[in-house]
Amino acid sequence: MIQHFSFKPLFENTQLPGWTISFFYQRERYAAEYLKDGTIQWTGSIPPNEEEVKKMIHELMLYHVYD
Repeated sequence: MIQHFSFKPLFENTQLPGWTISFFYQRERYAAEYLKDGTIQWTGSIPPNEEEVKKMIHELMLYHVYD
């Protein structure tokens, strides 16, 4: 389960899509960029079960950003 999920706009112009995200997963901190097409670019290490984590991130972004 993802914990302490946070996101902020990638660009100063908040009308442009793109966000930096960070969260904890299995007691490790991860960071990435979430692009407008839903692509996730990891800025550090890649979490285990990457596909499962990506699904959780997409759900969180849909809830928080695209509501």
